[in-house]
Amino acid sequence: MAQFAPAAGHWGTTAIPKDSSCFLSWASGCFVHRGFQDISNHSLGIATVGDSSFAIGKADGMVVSLGDSGVATLTFQNPIIDGTGFDFAVFENAFTDSFLELGFVEVSSDGQKFFRFPATSNTQDTLQITNAGSVDATKLNNLAGKYRVFYGTPFDLQELSGISGLDLQHITHIRIVDVIGCIQEAFATYDKNGNKINDPWKTPFASGGFDLDAVGVIHEDATGVNQFAIINSQFAIYPNPCNDEIRIKNLELGNQKVEVLDLVGKIVFEQTIYNSSLKTHDLANGIYFLKISNGKSISIQKFMVQHD
Repeated sequence: MAQFAPAAGHWGTTAIPKDSSCFLSWASGCFVHRGFQDISNHSLGIATVGDSSFAIGKADGMVVSLGDSGVATLTFQNPIIDGTGFDFAVFENAFTDSFLELGFVEVSSDGQKFFRFPATSNTQDTLQITNAGSVDATKLNNLAGKYRVFYGTPFDLQELSGISGLDLQHITHIRIVDVIGCIQEAFATYDKNGNKINDPWKTPFASGGFDLDAVGVIHEDATGVNQFAIINSQFAIYPNPCNDEIRIKNLELGNQKVEVLDLVGKIVFEQTIYNSSLKTHDLANGIYFLKISNGKSISIQKFMVQHD
């Protein structure tokens, strides 16, 4: 069964610290519809910790608690766009790497039609995880709350490409929906494969459910104008995975700027390219993007470095 990125601080994690320079901005508005502290016992009332303003601005550990199946809808000063690698990250306030309260993530180009990231939970669903239990981050993908406080769970809009009614270059709203985490049929929520999502439940407290801290933006359209055409198949690279060098096919040599970016879109190095090969011996093992531009168009290919 597929294993995904591990907890913050471990090799291969995708967790992004709140002070990372990759964040250009943060959510500027938030509307919250609270859920119950315990969806199976409405007499306890709704979650009450925090308010919507706590989800605005940079991650600081101050949260708004959504309760069971609660919803937060966030807006931004500039539209989020689909760039190279991850495009935004969601912050929760888990104080350990294993007490993980999870949330679905949805995006919209108009604030009306929302589309959900395809989430995966490979956690067992035969024994309920209690509020004293734990969740293994390597079993989770595309679920907010995967990482502890001050580390964002990143999302790549490219995964939603081809959806009618969704403009990946103009994301105006992000919605977080609490995953109830109960494995009882009456209250269960499911991943993309039809698996029940099992996380700590019941949490019958004022702070029950997903605790939203912030949403950080990695790629945004600050001008409202796309200056370049992005082409994904203009050149080819091999071998892939590579070790000390990659070679580039179908490349027009000369006035070409080449950049290598990491998974969050941070430039690892850049240069003008004059031949069809690129040294990669100084890059750590992992996934990167090769971006080539000539002032009129941008071409991007993903590659992996895997040293022997």
